[in-house]
Amino acid sequence: MALAPQGGGQPRAGTTIVNFRAESNRAGEIVTALRVGLAGLGTVGAGVVALLDANAGLIERRADRQVRVTAVSARDRGRDRGVDTARFAWVDDATELAGRDDVDVVVEAVGGSDGPALVLARATLAAGKPLVTANKAMLAHHGLDLAASAEVKGVPLKYEAAVAGGIPVIGGLRDGAAANRLGRVYGILNGTCNYILTRMEAEGLSFAAVLADAQRAGFAEADPGFDVDGIDAAHKLSLLSALAFGARIDFAGVAVEGIRDVAGVDIDHAATLGFRIKLVALASEDGGRLFQRVHPCLVPLAHPLAHVAGALNAVVAEGDFAGRLFFSGAGAGAGPTASAIVADLIDVARGEVGPAFAMPTSRLAALDRADTADHVGRFYLRLTVTDRPGVLAELTAALRDAGVSIESLIQRGTAAVDAGVYVVMVTHAVREAAVTAALARMAASDAVTARPVMMHLLDF
Repeated sequence: MALAPQGGGQPRAGTTIVNFRAESNRAGEIVTALRVGLAGLGTVGAGVVALLDANAGLIERRADRQVRVTAVSARDRGRDRGVDTARFAWVDDATELAGRDDVDVVVEAVGGSDGPALVLARATLAAGKPLVTANKAMLAHHGLDLAASAEVKGVPLKYEAAVAGGIPVIGGLRDGAAANRLGRVYGILNGTCNYILTRMEAEGLSFAAVLADAQRAGFAEADPGFDVDGIDAAHKLSLLSALAFGARIDFAGVAVEGIRDVAGVDIDHAATLGFRIKLVALASEDGGRLFQRVHPCLVPLAHPLAHVAGALNAVVAEGDFAGRLFFSGAGAGAGPTASAIVADLIDVARGEVGPAFAMPTSRLAALDRADTADHVGRFYLRLTVTDRPGVLAELTAALRDAGVSIESLIQRGTAAVDAGVYVVMVTHAVREAAVTAALARMAASDAVTARPVMMHLLDF
């Protein structure tokens, strides 16, 4: 079934129309609810139930009808989740939610790019029912196909919770900035990485120490690779690129580098130079070429991203008429994620239908990938070298021969007497390929005792 058009438009041929507008009794009371099938009762799913309970009256007034869960599915039926689930119909196979007569919309909070989540998503849309999901991995890999299926059936595919948790960045880009040509979209999209970098700076701790502490506290996963290696942020960036530039999703085209190699010495040197290190996800479009990268970045202290601390997320979009748009807030957790999911449910209850990525999938452009080697910017370089005469001249010669000029240089001894010294440089703006060539030559020198570290400077 599909939502009835709200603006008087004609439905697609072959589409079954179910009018989801609430009916009223003689007293004017709303008697028809939007019935929700909820797959997944972990932190997020339980948060959705708790929010719908806590704010039921407000949600009903804003949606012009009740929004209530009628059926649920999860792996462990007996687990205490802190919310009453006995009042809901229970199904062991989440896919059954798509075919139930007492379910109008399905919320997918299972997770994973494939497997049960994808099977459920496809079944829901094939049944002509709206789908609400927080699953950025599934959308990054299958979002175009799912969006096309939603269009065929004339139902919404909603995913506000998939990027930046409770921050309304999807709606902000899809609707609020719809009239603008966006030149760049970038930000801090992973709260775990931001938390780790914030604590490393504030407490002088190593990456390994903060990560271990976060895992003990349950803040970081036992296998933190998706977070600290930048994959989670890359999933989200690919979705923002599609929205911002009218591009087909190209997750495989995101160049990804995580934060494992960021050391305390880098954080200290960045502070000396007037910067703070953040994991930045950045996308831009120029001349039909799409640039997408997730990487540790030196952010000037004057930039608002430098002051996004702890587990917070932030997104910046630059519009040709709106100017710089800045979104910031909690990017994960039961409350913020549930808030975004329920906001999508309210849209569904109102009968709002539109393309998932701001325009029909047939209008999304298959942009060429920009070569990161052609990127022009300033770079932070850290080398560990033996403390002997002539080493600095050797390093600067490698940079000179590659056409790289130095803006500033710091040389410091390390704590270990035999470890050598750190040489830290900031380059003038130059093509990345030139810096990479210079680093390769320097790394081959017997004077360089550890792998060189390179990070980008955020210059806008």
